[in-house]
Amino acid sequence: MNAQPVSLTITALPGIPLIQPGDDLVQIILDGFSRVGLTLQDGDALVVTSKIVSKSEGRIVDLNTVTPGAQALELAEETSKDPRVVELVLQESQGISRKSRGVLVVQHRLGFISANAGIDQSNLEGGDERVLLMPLDPDESARIICARLSEITGANVAVVISDSHGRPFRMGNVGVAIGVAGMPALLDLRGQSDLFGRKLKISMSGYGDLVASAAHLLSGEGDEGRPVTHLRGLQFPSGEGQANDLYRPAEQDLYR
Repeated sequence: MNAQPVSLTITALPGIPLIQPGDDLVQIILDGFSRVGLTLQDGDALVVTSKIVSKSEGRIVDLNTVTPGAQALELAEETSKDPRVVELVLQESQGISRKSRGVLVVQHRLGFISANAGIDQSNLEGGDERVLLMPLDPDESARIICARLSEITGANVAVVISDSHGRPFRMGNVGVAIGVAGMPALLDLRGQSDLFGRKLKISMSGYGDLVASAAHLLSGEGDEGRPVTHLRGLQFPSGEGQANDLYRPAEQDLYR
């Protein structure tokens, strides 16, 4: 048993501005590091919220430009939701998981299960007629940010694109990884030993989600204004993961 202390330092970068389409997120992140006097080191990880990635990618939709189809109109009646938003949900989804009054849970085109396909209006300037969609390819967004940070700073780092999701049997949202680069997303612990030498048989760790949730403690979901979080001390194993590694296959999903 290792008696050495283990620590993890989590820092929310201050002064991140409201992101606009086309903004250079990497430079904005580096400016955030300068403000707190930090420099990136090998083994550091960054968690960047999906909201600012989507904004920088121009994933903003004016609802006045959306014409709902027949299915959207029917679903909007069933769920008491804006039919224009429902139309966007359908466009961003592979299928419907659950629906009821006030609830529309779908399988997103990226593979995860979420309410309203992750479409959101919170912290989006410009009035109630604008909504924000998920990034087109969060794994690719994470890879681009990761590669540019490593190129500029010389440090080998990891990047997680995070979002907040609810859970079927527990109240409250938690941070989850929808994009991963520079680290494994899922750790298979089977074959390792417990404290008494017993071999683990079924243990797998949703590492990307754990990292996203740790950062979520600081980034929050309201008016905190802390969309970029730096983590030092994770000591994650080498390897390249992707968010899709975390999504339970349909044949193993008893609740979808």
